[in-house]
Amino acid sequence: MDFELDEQQMDFRRALRDFVDREIIPVASEWERSGRYPTEIVEHLKTMGLFGMTTPEEYGGLNLDMVSFALVYEEIARGWMGIAGILGSHNLSCWMISHHGSDEQKDRLLPLLASGEFRTGIGLTEPGAGTDLQGIATTARLEGDCYVVNGTKTWITNARHADVLPVLVKTDVSAVPRHRGMSVLLIDCKSDGFSVSKDLGKLGYKGTESCEVVLDNVIVPQTDLLGGVEGKGMQQVLSGLEIGRINIAARSVGIAQAALDASLAYAKQRTAFGQAITEFQAIQLKLADMATELQAARLMTYWAASMADGGARVDMQSGMAKYFASEVAIKASLEAMRIHGGYGYSTEYVVERLYRDAPLMSIGEGTNDIMRTVIAKALVAGTGVIT
Repeated sequence: MDFELDEQQMDFRRALRDFVDREIIPVASEWERSGRYPTEIVEHLKTMGLFGMTTPEEYGGLNLDMVSFALVYEEIARGWMGIAGILGSHNLSCWMISHHGSDEQKDRLLPLLASGEFRTGIGLTEPGAGTDLQGIATTARLEGDCYVVNGTKTWITNARHADVLPVLVKTDVSAVPRHRGMSVLLIDCKSDGFSVSKDLGKLGYKGTESCEVVLDNVIVPQTDLLGGVEGKGMQQVLSGLEIGRINIAARSVGIAQAALDASLAYAKQRTAFGQAITEFQAIQLKLADMATELQAARLMTYWAASMADGGARVDMQSGMAKYFASEVAIKASLEAMRIHGGYGYSTEYVVERLYRDAPLMSIGEGTNDIMRTVIAKALVAGTGVIT
């Protein structure tokens, strides 16, 4: 077993860390408070090729190994989790297109998406369907050689900046079981009837927008059915979410690392009763727990990523990593606030933002309760053997 990054991965992490320390951390809190969109940071992400992380090299992408993929989200979330969200949905969709799209769809879309010239997200969640994706109400009725799409999607990241959006729809509302009637359409966001109706207010996860998208008789050519075959949408989405959960786990590690960094720095300079508070056992125990749980979360995330690199099915591994790491992030952000005392509640310090960002990690890409059922089902089925 090798628990160390290889030399190329370490160089990559150093470059990412330098970028985050120089370009993101100095502006994150101010821009988040003001609601300013991080346009300059997005342009840097483009020049670094990070919009093409999951795109094959033949289409201009980086085609990163999954451990390096995790490093990107860990380091960027350490600086500002919302920025990681801009890349998250985009690269999940690129992964789906590269693995399930037709040759024509790949040739047409992936080079533009890899460069960042085109942006994307993914349209899954609806006002009445989140965890139960089979309960979506968005329909796509085939008329001639085009689909007519009607429905509403919500919590859509990158909606206002997307050029094309993969959308999960029902192409056969009478199918039994329901997933056999579900498909993914690659919808041109400039189409008539496609509109972003509103931005959703959020506790945290600022920096990127989360929107409601309305599809009102949107005409979509049959050639924009992902993979060209109806009824495969649920499988296509679930395969992408396996990788998406590695992204969420890595973001959680980044939040927990930022919480630990802030806590250590503050505890070393804060004095009480004539000494630094690092001399008090109560603070030492909190720091020790934070560091230990952080490292466990990091190793579990890298383990899931390395399993994905090996070509294995990783629904259990990515589910474990996402579940554990997100709970660590929530706990670490709260402990950081306690260590900071009253200052932890102030917008002057980063920990209040971490405290607001962390809970989303237990919800995104499937709630943690769902992750526990995924893990249990894999164990019962014998596909999730732990040795």
